[in-house]
Amino acid sequence: MVEKIAHKLTRRPRLVALIALLMLIPAILGYIGTRINYDILSYLPQDLPSSQGEQMLEEPFHMAATSMLIVEGMPAGYTNRLIQDIKEVPGVSSAIWISNLVGIQVPVEMIPASFRDMFFSGQATMMLIQYDHPGASDETMEAIEQVRKICSENCFLAGFSVVVKDTRDVMDGELPIFVGLAVLLALAAMSVTLESTVLPFVYLASIGMAVIYNFGSNIFLGEISYITKAIAAVLQLGVTMDYSIFLYHRYEEEREHYDDKRDAMTQAIIAAFRSLSGSSLTTIAGFLALCFMRLTLGRDIGIVMAKGVVLGVATVILVLPSLVLLFDRQIDKHRHRTLIPSFDRVNGFIVRHRVPMVVVTLALFLPAVYAQRHAEIYYKLDESLPRDLPSIVSNEKLKNDFDMATSHFVVLRDSISSADMNEMEQQLEEVPGITSVLSYHSMLGTGIPDFFVPGEVKDMLRQGGWQLMMINSSYEPATDQVAKQLDQMNQIIFRYDPQAMVTGEGAMYRDLIDTSSVDFQITNYISIAAIFLIIAFVFRSLTVPLVLVATIELAIFINQGCCYFLGTEIPFIAPTIISCVQLGATVDYAILMTSRFQEELRAGKDRREAILIAASSSDASIVTSALVLFCATLGVSFVSSIDLIGSICVMLSRGALISALVSIFLMPAVLYVCEPVFNKTSLSWRVTPRPREHRLMKRAKEKALPAGKAS
Repeated sequence: MVEKIAHKLTRRPRLVALIALLMLIPAILGYIGTRINYDILSYLPQDLPSSQGEQMLEEPFHMAATSMLIVEGMPAGYTNRLIQDIKEVPGVSSAIWISNLVGIQVPVEMIPASFRDMFFSGQATMMLIQYDHPGASDETMEAIEQVRKICSENCFLAGFSVVVKDTRDVMDGELPIFVGLAVLLALAAMSVTLESTVLPFVYLASIGMAVIYNFGSNIFLGEISYITKAIAAVLQLGVTMDYSIFLYHRYEEEREHYDDKRDAMTQAIIAAFRSLSGSSLTTIAGFLALCFMRLTLGRDIGIVMAKGVVLGVATVILVLPSLVLLFDRQIDKHRHRTLIPSFDRVNGFIVRHRVPMVVVTLALFLPAVYAQRHAEIYYKLDESLPRDLPSIVSNEKLKNDFDMATSHFVVLRDSISSADMNEMEQQLEEVPGITSVLSYHSMLGTGIPDFFVPGEVKDMLRQGGWQLMMINSSYEPATDQVAKQLDQMNQIIFRYDPQAMVTGEGAMYRDLIDTSSVDFQITNYISIAAIFLIIAFVFRSLTVPLVLVATIELAIFINQGCCYFLGTEIPFIAPTIISCVQLGATVDYAILMTSRFQEELRAGKDRREAILIAASSSDASIVTSALVLFCATLGVSFVSSIDLIGSICVMLSRGALISALVSIFLMPAVLYVCEPVFNKTSLSWRVTPRPREHRLMKRAKEKALPAGKAS
């Protein structure tokens, strides 16, 4: 079947290339139709109390998307007019200020001090703006844009939805630069390591198609996260480049045996299909391990990237051969020497000093594991954004002027008695860090008659048998202080209403911390187990996968441990992504060298000669692959002003280099020393296993011979 398909592909390369180009049209339409989600907190498990509370804020309270507008140094008349203008913006459900909060019948002097302190600070005043749609929806983003246009330079719009808006604007502006720089740097890396000036462009054309196919097929997911959008293209470029290199090198080998280059390409396709369909499994397994995260952001990244690898392999098998055949003359015409140095003397040194090199490998585990476990991690997403963004400036002003670093929202049953509500509010106000408590009961408790409270305020605080309480805190979200504060609040609130739900940034970030810490362990174990089983199946061994996975895990520990030694904080999602991606993407380096080592042993070479040949033949491929992945991801880190994206790409690029260095300088010594163990714990390690039909024929023949003559 594969032979027939390969034969047909090589006979009509122009038709195949045309079909591949036409398929880009629906892929581009699918890419345009795929929504991008910029709200990481929306990926929290929906069974968590904070997520359920967030759903209650959305329906029936319409408070999930709430922003705070600070007006500084402007007269009350301007603020009153501004409120009316904001209410007319499509997507805005209400705008609340002190005047319509307690009713215009109540003079300002009679407004209780607790309310005045909440809405006034020096020459600044604050209003609450609610939106009709969820906080990260396109409608809310557009509404925020319109509100900003209405406001003067003395107005500052704060809140989580506003941060999401600025994140989207930054990403939309930087993404074309990400991809462009990744392509340029990848071209530079390939120009140095490949033997033709034209060949890198052919590779990039094939991989570019695979990337577009992948992004276009995301429409079946409905949406992807902005993190996936930022790193998927460059990561797919770096990870799947190996497959293109393998196909072309096999084509070059087959050309020596065939007069017709089409026949040579047919054999190259067959060999590539058999090899890549197996070797890509480790990379796919690494990505799919992310799908087991409870934080569904992992599933988002895992599915997109695993799909990207599958499409990358498919494009290499189906499209790249046609492109190579079409441009074969130009590829040959522009050949040059590669600049990859020879590692023969280095490999000789490593093998001669194999025991010290193995000792060094084992010794590196201790500092690497310690540093990896003690690297600082941050969870507050706006910490990764530029500090001069309007939303960040506004949030800082909200914190400094109004002592509101975090707003907790509590959904309570409306049947709680006034006495219980009074006790609960008093106890909450005594919790350290709590600056104000706003609820319908607290408004009435200040002496404001019920009929004075406007209907829009009642609708904001009481709906469908539930009531809403807004608790402001001076503590930053995603800190130990706010976590302790939430514990104290929960003890008080659940005493009066066991069905209550506490949500808001503070509660959701806390759940994010708890969820991601468990996710890291689970996904790491799953990726290791999956890749272990795949390697065990390929080599028919229990010890080979143990050694290969442990060696690449050392590279991962060193990579993450660098953050500890450099004193840099990394985003919470980075360790999980790096552990799965780096293992899945770079364990191929170790597999490549081990496969060639085994091949030479089966050909009758001794251990020393076999490992020297394996190392020398693998080094160039490892350097090329690692350099492309390094350049593609490093370029993003240079450009991205979002530290979350930049940190992930820095670690990916550094991880590619570290894995390459470990594979080149440590792996030969480890394989040499462990080879006797491999031989005793593996099936057919040094002997090529016979085909199944030959074994069956031999057994049948032995049964047919008289006893004693079977030999």
